[in-house]
Amino acid sequence: MKWEGNRESDNVEDARSSRGGGGVRLGGGRGIGLGTVAIALVAGWIFGINPLTVLGLLSGEGPGPQQQSAPAGKPPADDTMARFVSVVLADTEDVWRTQFQQLGATYREPKLRLFRGSEPTACGQGQAAMGPFYCPGDQKVYIDLGFYETMRTQLGAPGDFAQAYVIAHEVGHHVQNLMGITAKVESTRGRVSEAQGNALSVRLELQADCFAGLWAHHAQKARQILEQGDLEEALNAAGQIGDDALQRKSRGTVQPESFTHGSSAQRVTWFKRGLQTGSVQQCNTFEARQL
Repeated sequence: MKWEGNRESDNVEDARSSRGGGGVRLGGGRGIGLGTVAIALVAGWIFGINPLTVLGLLSGEGPGPQQQSAPAGKPPADDTMARFVSVVLADTEDVWRTQFQQLGATYREPKLRLFRGSEPTACGQGQAAMGPFYCPGDQKVYIDLGFYETMRTQLGAPGDFAQAYVIAHEVGHHVQNLMGITAKVESTRGRVSEAQGNALSVRLELQADCFAGLWAHHAQKARQILEQGDLEEALNAAGQIGDDALQRKSRGTVQPESFTHGSSAQRVTWFKRGLQTGSVQQCNTFEARQL
């Protein structure tokens, strides 16, 4: 991926010099992303953490006093991975600013917070084992950069463009939040069965994958960021974190009714749709008859 020398975002917060902790429930909404059930399964498989514990933390359930996030500064100028993340975030800002302008709206840029281990958020206590996630309550993307090593060594998803896809997916959740899609899904989830709620979550996640592909479409068109093998990296990453792939790795069986992010094939399909069309309208998973 061609990223060196491109603009870096001013919206990256570096909280890695301090460790979060303490309270679990801070209010403000459920975290959304590559995390939730799928990453809970990965956490149990890789880190030996009970998936139910991870899910409870991510959704903000459980006792504990409120704790504020530690102060954060800018990443060091010589931190290559932090610079990479800043460039990718800046690129998503450029793409979505234009997309929102075309829709007659104004794009509000999210913050991206780097942390290590654990971090208080408006959605509950974030844990590195959850993988990257977006919190609607504070409109921030959270990532422990150690997840990229997990992608490479444990999930079979190496490559810088695969890493960029992760950020673009989480920013896709921010876009959904700004568009009111997230609130509508969460409201509906509270009135339907667990299976129906899971099905809604799948559509939400697949739309974020499509939005990630949309970013790649427009970034390539404007700045020619792609190098040989980049698309294969992103498609491989999408496939490796499908619910079926993660469940098969973690427990050897697949339960489609428990999917919350979509199968590997579905995630690849919707990323490719966004990549090929570059259209927000083409990413409407909620009206698609077949995913």
